[in-house]
Amino acid sequence: MAHKPNRNRGLGRGLSALMSDVTAPVDRSTGAPAPRAPDLMVAIERIEPNPDQPRRYFNEDALNELASSIKEKGVIQPLIVRKSPRDEAKFEIVAGERRWRASQIAKLHELPVIVRDFTDTEVLEVAIIENIQRADLNAIDEAAGYKQLMDRFGHTQEQLSQALGKSRSHIANLMRLLNLPHDVQTQVIEGKLSAGHARALVGNDQASAIAQKIIQQGLSVRETEKLVKVDPAKEKVAQNNRVRAAAKDPDTAQLEQELSANLKMKVSIDHPVGSEAGKVTISYSNLDQLDDLLRILSVG
Repeated sequence: MAHKPNRNRGLGRGLSALMSDVTAPVDRSTGAPAPRAPDLMVAIERIEPNPDQPRRYFNEDALNELASSIKEKGVIQPLIVRKSPRDEAKFEIVAGERRWRASQIAKLHELPVIVRDFTDTEVLEVAIIENIQRADLNAIDEAAGYKQLMDRFGHTQEQLSQALGKSRSHIANLMRLLNLPHDVQTQVIEGKLSAGHARALVGNDQASAIAQKIIQQGLSVRETEKLVKVDPAKEKVAQNNRVRAAAKDPDTAQLEQELSANLKMKVSIDHPVGSEAGKVTISYSNLDQLDDLLRILSVG
């Protein structure tokens, strides 16, 4: 039976222990990741992937590159596993599925593993953390990982910042990308838009259309930022005015011009076709024009 997430657990020592398993130890003399001693060597056929692994896509070219490295140097960092809940003779991968897949390509017969007694909840938590720590993870998947850790395990942005070594602003800015339309998020995942492009589109009603323009014209992030600075509300009003102007009959348009010339102010007449009623809008640019308009109306 799956264990329910404890939303009040927080990070504390619990996640610190999980982090120590996911993050490779560092050689103090060189600053480089140091190999970790495995608990034991296990036949590769006795290792199975986690069916709830949140990462579903594994780049084939990257796997082949890793397989080549494994053929030459072996598996430097052991996989983290637990006893399989489905088969006592096997181990389930907690972290390291890429290494397992690449090792199969490299035709290894056994792998080094570190065995841990993790609950179902901790397995999912470690899998998410491991994915977030990957350098090649796209911004949307990274943001989704943070959201999962917060929604499923009750962690705060501040707690994640401290445990994962990421700034709080970095986490917050990435999570804002999840508010973008689905098609824009897909373009980020596919590498058609950068995280910088995507950040500039957050909260814009025309995000999908602007994203297409960015891709088609190859706009830089700075050009995108300038583009979205145009006030969408003003642009919508201008567009509506253009539509209304195009729909007006010549007599109404002529009357608008005559009134505008006489009043020296912009006059707009909205008269729906087939209706007896309508609306006249007079726009003034300053208080002096307003005084002139009031004087004209008073005289009338």
